[in-house]
Amino acid sequence: MAEKIENSTINSALFTDFYELTMAQGYWKNGMNQDVVFDMFFRRQPFNGGFSVYAGIGTLLNAITDFSFSESDIEYLKSLNMFEDGFLDYLRTFRFSGDMWAFNEGTIIFPQEPIVRIHANLIEAQIIEGLVLNHINFQSLIATKTARIWLASKKGAVMEFGLRRAQGPDGAMSATRATYIGGAAGTANTLAGKLYGIPVMGTMAHSWVMAFPSELEAFRAYAKIYPSKSVFLIDTYDTLKSGIKNAIIAGSELVEKGYNFGVRLDSGDISYLTREVRKELDKAGFPQATITVSNELTEEIISTLVSNDTPINSWGVGTHMVTGGNESSFTGVYKLAARHDKATDTVEPVMKFSSSPEKMTNPGIKNVYRLYDENGNAAADIIALEGEKIEAGKECRYYHPMVDYRQFSFKAAKVEPLLHQVVKDGKRIGEKKSEAETLRIARENMRRQLESFDDSYKRILNPHVYKVSLSEGLKDLKMDFIKKNVR
Repeated sequence: MAEKIENSTINSALFTDFYELTMAQGYWKNGMNQDVVFDMFFRRQPFNGGFSVYAGIGTLLNAITDFSFSESDIEYLKSLNMFEDGFLDYLRTFRFSGDMWAFNEGTIIFPQEPIVRIHANLIEAQIIEGLVLNHINFQSLIATKTARIWLASKKGAVMEFGLRRAQGPDGAMSATRATYIGGAAGTANTLAGKLYGIPVMGTMAHSWVMAFPSELEAFRAYAKIYPSKSVFLIDTYDTLKSGIKNAIIAGSELVEKGYNFGVRLDSGDISYLTREVRKELDKAGFPQATITVSNELTEEIISTLVSNDTPINSWGVGTHMVTGGNESSFTGVYKLAARHDKATDTVEPVMKFSSSPEKMTNPGIKNVYRLYDENGNAAADIIALEGEKIEAGKECRYYHPMVDYRQFSFKAAKVEPLLHQVVKDGKRIGEKKSEAETLRIARENMRRQLESFDDSYKRILNPHVYKVSLSEGLKDLKMDFIKKNVR
C-alpha cells in the first residue's frame, strides 16, 4: 500500500525548471561550480497596494533540507538522453549544503529588497531557484491579499472558505497557511487545521437545509446537535420571508436553554438584507445574535460595507482571498548578486543590466535595515552592502534605488536588520518549532509590524509609497557598474 501523504510539500529535486538541470550539467562539465550569492526580491506591490506580507519561508525551510533526487528521479532523467552518467551520479548525492538568510515570516516587505539570500555553490543555487520562488511568491501573494481584507474589515473576524476554489490541493493548503499569517481568524480547511493548528470553522450548507422537509426542521435539527455553534444559513429559499423568521424561532429555543445563535447570508444585496435582518433580530429581542456574510467578497466590497456601518459581525471569504483575485501572481525573482572569482580568490559583485531601469539589479552581498522614528513608526527601509554600518542616532543620506537625483537624510531612533541567517551548511539554525507555533509567531509579527506603519501606506486605494532606498556604499557600487558597462 502506498504511503499516505499528509502534507503538500514536494521534496523531489525534480521540482525545478528543466533549464536549471541543463545549466547545472553545463556548469559541472566546465568545472564552474564556484560559490555564488543569489537574491530573491520582488519588483512591484500586488493589488496596487502599499505593502506586502512575507510568507512561505516556513514551508521552504521544511522542504529545502530534504530536497533531493530519488533513484526513480535519476532513472527518469536518464531516460531523457540528455544527461551524462557522471552528472547523474553527482545528482544522486545532491543536497542543499549552502547557507540562507531570510526575513522573519510575517514581515511587511517592499519591492527591490532581498527577502531571501542564498550562499551556495552554483549548481545547488540554480537547482533550488524554483523551490524558493514557488514557496515565497504564492504564499506572500495570499498573505498580502488577506491582510488587505482584514484591514478593510477593521481587523474583524475573517473566515477563510476557499478550499473548493483554490488552485488544486497544494494551492489550498498553501493558501490556508498564508491566509492565517495574513490575519484570517480560521479556516474551513480541516486538514490545514490538523497540520497547521489553525482554528477550523463552518456550520451548514444550503444542501443541509434542502435535505429536510422544511427550513425550520433543518434549523432545529442543527441546533439540537450543535447548540453552542449554531449559525443558520437563511438565504436558501427567501431571506426575509422565511429564512430569518425560521432562524428566530429556532434561535429563541436555543436562547431559552442558555445559548446564543447567529445567521449567515450567502447571496443577495448584502447591505440591504443585513440591515433588514438586524432589524428583525433586534425586534425579536436578540441583539446579541450575530450576522455573518459571504459570497465573492473582496477588500473593496468589505471596505464599502464597513464604511456604511452595515451590521455585520464576521466575514466568510473564499475565492478572492485564496486565489489572489485580480492579481494572478507575486512578482518575485531570483538573481545572481555575487560570485567567487578563481583568478583573484575573491567574491565579486555582479549586476544585471536592462533598458528598463526597474529591471536592473543591485550588486553585491546585501542586508536590509528598517529605520524607525522616535515614535516607533517605520520611516524607511535601507538596502545596504553587508558590513556597512547603518546606525541609530546618526544622520545619514540615502539614495533612490533607481540611482537618480532623489535622496534624503534621516537620523533613525532605531535600526532593525531584517535579514537573518536561517540555514547554515544545509541545516536549519535553531530549534525547529511546530507548524502551529511557527504560524502563531508569523501572524503576531504581521500584526505588530502593520501597527508600526502609518495608515497612509495601508490604504486600499491610492496608498502612499513607502521609502526603500540605497545606502551610500551600495549606491556608489551600482553607479560604478553602470559607468563601466553602459555605453
